[in-house]
Amino acid sequence: MTTSEYEDDQKAARMRENLARIEELTQRLTEALAHRAPPRQSLQAPDSDLFLHAATAYWTEMFKQPSKALEQQLEYWRKSLKHHVEAQEVLRKGKLQAPEDNTPADRRFANPLWKSHPYFNYIKQQYMIATEAMHQTVQSLDTIPDREKRRLSYFTQQITDMMAPTNFLATNPDALMKAVETEGESLVRGLENLVRDIEANKGDLLVTLADKDAFSVGENIATTPGKVVFRNRMFELIQYAPSTEKVHRTPLVIFPPWINKFYVMDLKPQNSLIKWIVDQGYTLFVVSWVNPDVSYSDVGLDTYVEEGYLEAIRVAREITDEKQVNVIGYCIAGTTLSLVLALMKKRKDKSVRSATLFTTLTDFSDQGEVGVFLEDDFVDGIEAECTEKGYLDSFFMSRTFSFLRSNDLIYGPAIRSYMMGEAPPAFDLLYWNGDGTNLPGRMCVEYLRGLCQQDRFASASFRICGEDVSLSDVAHPIFAIACETDHIAAWRSSFRGVSKMGSRDKTFVLSESGHIAGIINPPSKKKYGHYTGATPAGDPEAWLQEASFNEGSWWPHWEEWLRRRSGAQIPARIPGDSLHKALCDAPGTYVVSSKNNAMS
Repeated sequence: MTTSEYEDDQKAARMRENLARIEELTQRLTEALAHRAPPRQSLQAPDSDLFLHAATAYWTEMFKQPSKALEQQLEYWRKSLKHHVEAQEVLRKGKLQAPEDNTPADRRFANPLWKSHPYFNYIKQQYMIATEAMHQTVQSLDTIPDREKRRLSYFTQQITDMMAPTNFLATNPDALMKAVETEGESLVRGLENLVRDIEANKGDLLVTLADKDAFSVGENIATTPGKVVFRNRMFELIQYAPSTEKVHRTPLVIFPPWINKFYVMDLKPQNSLIKWIVDQGYTLFVVSWVNPDVSYSDVGLDTYVEEGYLEAIRVAREITDEKQVNVIGYCIAGTTLSLVLALMKKRKDKSVRSATLFTTLTDFSDQGEVGVFLEDDFVDGIEAECTEKGYLDSFFMSRTFSFLRSNDLIYGPAIRSYMMGEAPPAFDLLYWNGDGTNLPGRMCVEYLRGLCQQDRFASASFRICGEDVSLSDVAHPIFAIACETDHIAAWRSSFRGVSKMGSRDKTFVLSESGHIAGIINPPSKKKYGHYTGATPAGDPEAWLQEASFNEGSWWPHWEEWLRRRSGAQIPARIPGDSLHKALCDAPGTYVVSSKNNAMS
């Protein structure tokens, strides 16, 4: 057998093997899709009225100002035809190259072929011309409310992002080149990845962002030493082992959001906020919330307050034999912590000495980017889901937050996984991002209706644990950190909430970057800077103009503030006491459970 014949036989064998794999995968895909539960339409897209109102507004304005609509149409066709003629002219001259390309830079089109190859460049330029025309049309609608226009603009962006030529095999040069290089193997691996994700999500599609086998909670992430010293149905309380001979007298309790798990603050030693705090000489407690199931359907915000916050504070004070603790709340946990502080004032409870808020919204008058999902069309669907099932599955929250950054968290990973056949990266932050939790039904609806939609905490009063509380009731010393490009808790809204609090001692810091990277920003990285300024009041833009920019992490600045409110140095404390013996090692059991853990 000649070398050529041998190579042909090998190619034929690989082809037969790949066809067999494709047949098997197709069967698995069909079976997985067959088990998909009928989707609740109100959770799939905005109400059709949004687009109906837009169409009505467009035609109304067209009849009133036909020249305006005609001008928009002519401008689109002018650009589109001009580019078409330029491309044809280059080819007519016998040159296999693209015409001049003045479209803005876009990292989706990083492959040089998008700029040089006539086929790919033509598709790209026509796509970008059409995208620009769609957005200009939306922005020119003058007869729809600004809030509705923001939603329309957002969902228009979603449609144009979804239709990008990079998302289709026939128009993605990277995927085509990879398929040729691997003799089709990349496409088979991509199908394997697609089937894996659909099977994992019971017929729904959610792209796997990180290698799930690369990390193990408690082994190579969330490894800061500590003990679980208390457990109830709502949370486990972790007390971390000291790393210094002495610690500040006043202990610190962190309340992470229960939408995700706490270990984003303890991914690895180099960027662990938890380890860094312990190393600064603090007795640190961290709440690890349970992942609720249908048995938690009756749990509301008041349950989180009474059985979560107040209980964790009580236990931390009891273990350390201190009258007061300092507290931290992150995101929704900061919102609820603010309710707790207001409640404590009503009850004359002096258990908290000071509070720190990470990326916290308490004023929802302007909800930022996430507000597109907080109108009745989506919230009605969430309420129906919670009423039927008793809880909101983590799938919905994960998908919603992914759509806020769809190119980074949906389309880009999907291209790499399904068209390029690549394995998900071993990235600890993305692993955590995919490790979501369910939300109790009653709590979810109370939060969305009473706080997000009706904005009662900031605009009037919010009923919690038998008391009517408002932002002005928050009287504790406050240190608030917001993040400049946060797409979940917009910094200006965070600023407005802090400015309405009744505290006389308020510090506001604006960190560079977003919801996670702006907070998990260790000093050793020397990466993102932060702004510091006057006591938060008035217009956030005016505050920023007067603020000072500081290189590097805000952590040392905050620790200096905390130190002044944490008392004298005392011998370091070992986790637990005679009444609260260690139940297990950190990070505990709740954090690794995908369902409710039965109490032991």
